[in-house]
Amino acid sequence: MFNKGDKVTVLDDAMDGTVTATNGDQITVLTTDGFELNFSSKELLKMSGDELKMGFASQNISQVLKDKEEPKARSFVKEKKSKKEIPVPEFDLHIEKLVKNFRGMNNYDILTLQTDTAKRHIEFAITNRIPKIVFIHGVGEGILKAELDFLLGRYDQISFKDGNYQKYGSGATEVYFKQNA
Repeated sequence: MFNKGDKVTVLDDAMDGTVTATNGDQITVLTTDGFELNFSSKELLKMSGDELKMGFASQNISQVLKDKEEPKARSFVKEKKSKKEIPVPEFDLHIEKLVKNFRGMNNYDILTLQTDTAKRHIEFAITNRIPKIVFIHGVGEGILKAELDFLLGRYDQISFKDGNYQKYGSGATEVYFKQNA
């Protein structure tokens, strides 16, 4: 199938060359870069002039080589996140996320558990110097949000605002911790 002196191109690589030796299915090719490499006959295509043999006779070699090129990178610039950047911790204060069964709890017990949980997360963030956390409290009647605002207002080193509307709707509060140097 391949003879010494045949011009060939490698199927899965941008490499051309001349056959220098054949040994059964193994073909030795001297590449245009000056390297002698061994390939299987299935990895090579014979070239004759500007045309390819073996079923590609209707396609121009330059078109096949162009198809083998790696696609160009997209032109837009994607914002790169640093590897050190960790996601902002989110804490869902909905009662069904905090306990498995809340049937025996009255509204006061539920609200107390939710505010205690929020307070624990705030203290943890302050202790561990976490710059920002998000509390998901939902919309509802606004009682939990009011309690959360009252709780956050008791800390001097904290500022807070409504969460990102696109991500959380109007049912979240972002909490920022002012770090001392």
